[in-house]
Amino acid sequence: MKKTVRGAALVGALALALTACGDAPEETDAGGSGGTAAPEGGSDYLACLVSDQGGFDDQSFNQSAREGAEAARDELGVELRELESQSASDFEQNVQQTVQLGCDQTISVGFLLADATAAAAEANPDLSYALVDAATEQSYDNLRPLLFDTAQASFLAGYLAAGTTETGTIATFGGLQIPSVTVFMDGFARGAEYYDEQNGTDTTVLGWDPEAQTGSFTGDFENQTNGVNTTQNFIDQGADIVLPVAGPVGLGAASAAQGADGVKLIWVDSDGYESTEYGDIILTSVVKEIGAAVQDSIAAGVDGTFSGEPYVGTLENGGVALAPYHDFEDQVPAELQDQITQLQEQIVSGEVTVESPSSPSTDG
Repeated sequence: MKKTVRGAALVGALALALTACGDAPEETDAGGSGGTAAPEGGSDYLACLVSDQGGFDDQSFNQSAREGAEAARDELGVELRELESQSASDFEQNVQQTVQLGCDQTISVGFLLADATAAAAEANPDLSYALVDAATEQSYDNLRPLLFDTAQASFLAGYLAAGTTETGTIATFGGLQIPSVTVFMDGFARGAEYYDEQNGTDTTVLGWDPEAQTGSFTGDFENQTNGVNTTQNFIDQGADIVLPVAGPVGLGAASAAQGADGVKLIWVDSDGYESTEYGDIILTSVVKEIGAAVQDSIAAGVDGTFSGEPYVGTLENGGVALAPYHDFEDQVPAELQDQITQLQEQIVSGEVTVESPSSPSTDG
């Protein structure tokens, strides 16, 4: 029998938001853009990367996008330019600057850059654009959305959290209430619900109601103090596992968790055990393979196969995943690990479906 885990009523938004890493970009005369030349004898293809206001060292999605672009530079020999946005007022200017720089492909990182990127794609049909974690209302032949159905992997994380909590209370919060954030929260809450259904338990999930689509948001992706305060509030209510979906604000959540006895974090976008300094409290991470998607998009531009057909990362194609348990491997019961492995197989096969109003379409 097919089992369906339902989200709330469909909301009228097409987009998703998100992650990238590496050394600080070298200052150039091009309006503060960073640039690294192609390896000698490489391609004359110029790829340009525009961050959201979290910056390229956010230990999350901007950093992951940068890693993918750098891999394309190293493997394909393309030239890479980076434009880091300090605030929302930089988005349009930075995207427009890529035209002046002569960028063959511009990769914009995050939902908040969707409007500026769509306008540029429409005005410059001979140039290529990719948009990480967002789609636009109108499709363009020269704009490829790079999307991720993180509800699937977050469902596994919620199941894990409900199966390992010692207090019976877990929590999640976001930076902004946008689809690329709430898709994580939907999956997490639904996964905990599914664990309760299968095991006869009653887990409390603070911070998000998937039916009402209401919950806790800090209002930004930069202020780590907001992450500290929000997480401490959850801890005070008994939460011992927290999923922050807030970019660098999540580092504040990690700081609060590290200062509390027995509290663990579940990171998002990248494997937080590897990308942050808080590996000792990170139970697992909901990973989006943003770097691989960015690298593939640049490769498609180089070989002439670029199109506006969306890419959607899923558990089936490896675009999203649940990271290893690392230091907590021995603390997650073998039976629970087996259940999560089986649950992933059921999601891939379609026996269990995870529905979120913020999930991207897999129909292309």
